[in-house]
Amino acid sequence: MSTGQLFGTDGVRGIPGQGALKPETVRALAYHAAHVLLERQGIKVNGSAPLIAIGRDTRGSGPALLHSLISGFSAAGVRVIDLGVIPTPAVSYLVPRLGCFAGVVISASHNPAEYNGIKFFDGAGFKITQAIELEVERRLHARPAAPPALPKPSFAAADRAAIYVDFLKSAFPAMLDLDGTRIVVDCANGAAAAFAPKLLSDLGAEVFAIGVKPNGRNINAGCGATDTAALQREVKRRRAHAGLALDGDADRALICDEHGRLLDGDALIAAAAARLLRRGGLKGGKVAVTVMSNYGLLTYLRALGVSAVTTPVGDRHVTEAIEKEGLSLGGENSGHIVFRDFAPTGDGLLTGLQTFAAWRESGKPMSALGRLYKSTPQTLKALHVKGKPPIAMMARTTSVIASAVKRLTGRGRVFVRYSGTEPVLRILVEGPSAVENRTIADSISKIYQTETGAGEEKRG
Repeated sequence: MSTGQLFGTDGVRGIPGQGALKPETVRALAYHAAHVLLERQGIKVNGSAPLIAIGRDTRGSGPALLHSLISGFSAAGVRVIDLGVIPTPAVSYLVPRLGCFAGVVISASHNPAEYNGIKFFDGAGFKITQAIELEVERRLHARPAAPPALPKPSFAAADRAAIYVDFLKSAFPAMLDLDGTRIVVDCANGAAAAFAPKLLSDLGAEVFAIGVKPNGRNINAGCGATDTAALQREVKRRRAHAGLALDGDADRALICDEHGRLLDGDALIAAAAARLLRRGGLKGGKVAVTVMSNYGLLTYLRALGVSAVTTPVGDRHVTEAIEKEGLSLGGENSGHIVFRDFAPTGDGLLTGLQTFAAWRESGKPMSALGRLYKSTPQTLKALHVKGKPPIAMMARTTSVIASAVKRLTGRGRVFVRYSGTEPVLRILVEGPSAVENRTIADSISKIYQTETGAGEEKRG
């Protein structure tokens, strides 16, 4: 295993039992990560074992990965607080409040159930830096096995989730409530299934919950933020005022209006930016967004007098920009939104509540928030690939991409990248003409497939 290959855009992901998620590799990963994180924080393992909190989503592979992590952490002299099934942002929130030096989440977020992953938080609840990841990987490469050790007993602390839920309630304006509203929530058969419906109900909403029957195999399957069709149908069927879709670990959210029309992450950022600007809470007069954000959003922000700080894809990059610039808001069009005044990482439930606050304060239907700006048409293609050869080394593919970029200069853009988890190439073309966008995306796809001799469009 070469350095720089283990961690992706959001932790370590793959198929459990294979590659980086083999039990012995996970054990060694935990061992080395614990040592690096302890060293970086100046913590020494003496008589008492430092604490690390672990949460997981509802994937059937989670308990086995938990066992391997506990074994590795025990070899490092660390004791585990097992938070059980809980949203990723809850772990981020609880780590400093439980006196832990770090936190871990076992989840592949929005990916299908056959995948799983491991992501780390530092003692302040931030995702660990790339420098820490590289050091962990360097040590793992040099010493791929953890030393033998008797497992230190972990202790369950699932009841600590109540602390997180109380925080979410406190983040909703005290002068507002959801009385008289009908809201559909889709929990993606994931980590928020036991939390989201009751949270919204406690705030006064009449709640219709779907995606709340996890069985270890159905997380993100035809539901949640990655497939909102069920939510949109249910909103119309129930004549609801709004719908909230979460992904498997509840760190992202999308909203649909009373007509079942979707508000993506860009729309939620627009609503949040306008609200914070009105309230004098938009720090720096800027918002952090990624290269995937729609041109329409950027135009809207400029009209408000708000600057956009553009980052690479990945909520960690957004968070880094927020911290560097001292901002209060940033996010991705996928629905990862960071409200920095409340939390250091993306939180789907918090995003839902902040959007509902903007909606209730407006006195207008949810659809009004979806009309703040006009989106620039986008075409997104996803190709299954057998490998991931560097695009920069593919002469014909880079040539057709360069031609497309030149063609759309001043009118749109082209963005081509591999998925950090799945064997997929993503092609995004954005411009004023949907027909032209599709033509360009198809040409890039065709040349890529011809040059590599593999690849077919991913369906669903």
